[in-house]
Amino acid sequence: MSKADEVRKAMVAAMKAKDKERKDSLSMLLSALKNKAIDKREDLTEAEENEVVLKEIKQTKETLEMTPADRTDIIEECSKRIAVYEEFAPKMLNEDEIKTVIDGVLKELEIETPTGKDKGRIMKVLMPKVKGIADGKLVNQVLAGMMQ
Repeated sequence: MSKADEVRKAMVAAMKAKDKERKDSLSMLLSALKNKAIDKREDLTEAEENEVVLKEIKQTKETLEMTPADRTDIIEECSKRIAVYEEFAPKMLNEDEIKTVIDGVLKELEIETPTGKDKGRIMKVLMPKVKGIADGKLVNQVLAGMMQ
């Protein structure tokens, strides 16, 4: 079952439960998935679907960060929307799992102690391996913490 089908099924359940906010969030996510498929002119792969979900989460978080503190209505709406989107997001790697992947990349590149000079080479190999399953900022922080 594709992500779009899962979202559509959840949206129908939200409509039956008369949960307007959840239905609206799911509707936005579904339209983002449909638009990406239309642009591509064929069905999306699972990785592409996950990419769309993560993009929607990121955009909503950016909106949340830019919202003034006195606009509690927008803050609340964004928080609820993020919670709904995260149900459909892929499981993200935590710091320990990222360290394991980085260690594998270091062995692959034959680097014992990474330095700032090696960062570009490491990231070039590392990012394709963690794309869509780890937050780029967190990967960068973990790698920076491992460097001397």
